Amino acid sequence: MTDACLTFKDLTLGYNSHPAVHHLNGSIRTGSLTAVVGANGSGKSTLMKGIVGVLKPMAGSCTLAPGKRIAYLPQQSELDRSFPSRVVDLVSLGLWPRRGLLGRYTKEDREAVGHALMAVGLEGFEKRPIDTLSGGQLQRALFARVLVQDADIILLDEPFNAVDAKTVGDLIRLIKRWHGENRTVMVVAHDLELVRAHFPDTLLLARQPIAWGETIETLRPENLLRARRFDEAWHDDAPWCEPEPGHAHAHGHDDHHHHEHGEVHGHPDHESGPRAA
Repeated sequence: MTDACLTFKDLTLGYNSHPAVHHLNGSIRTGSLTAVVGANGSGKSTLMKGIVGVLKPMAGSCTLAPGKRIAYLPQQSELDRSFPSRVVDLVSLGLWPRRGLLGRYTKEDREAVGHALMAVGLEGFEKRPIDTLSGGQLQRALFARVLVQDADIILLDEPFNAVDAKTVGDLIRLIKRWHGENRTVMVVAHDLELVRAHFPDTLLLARQPIAWGETIETLRPENLLRARRFDEAWHDDAPWCEPEPGHAHAHGHDDHHHHEHGEVHGHPDHESGPRAA
């Protein structure tokens, strides 16, 4: 498909020879807004790290369309809040891709940081140490850092964890703003009601794609039940697996052309995977 910004071909990702995401095939359409859901340990964060290049594929590939820039926001738990830094310093890190580590910030850069802080409701917080921020305030600052990156593709890993309801609402509005600007946004989320209300597309993972497509179809009860069964049957020392010919089942969803792989070898559940539509 010609409007794909990310393409997965039999992508398998993992740690210490143990795969955590198996045989992902399909594409992310430019300008789409996609939630990535699944139980803890289902491969959601692993997929994000594979897309951004922090984690190299064990097999297959993840291809980024030429000229596309990615902004990645990891989980708060992966950040060192003890590092002596101010809010303005944290947000300014978003300028590194364009200015370099030792680049000189321009007047326009400082204005961009100021506008980003206003957009997330943190004006006046510029000189606050980040270790004095609440969880919601820190997430707002991190969203401001993403804003100044001005990226084409935005990856957000669990951005709604440990934040208050007002902050969640404000962050959802920012995500919808990016979507309205035809940026491609992928968000790891746990709250399925939030996903149903705000995300047009969803990828349901249980270490392999269970369903992928329009959210209302992906989150059907039978798909959620199958994902739970797969999660319960998996274990951390899962063996390496290879797809057998004829077991990759494709389904169409508008112009997304996503694909599913419905079987993991050595898995107690050997039924073919569900279709999302």
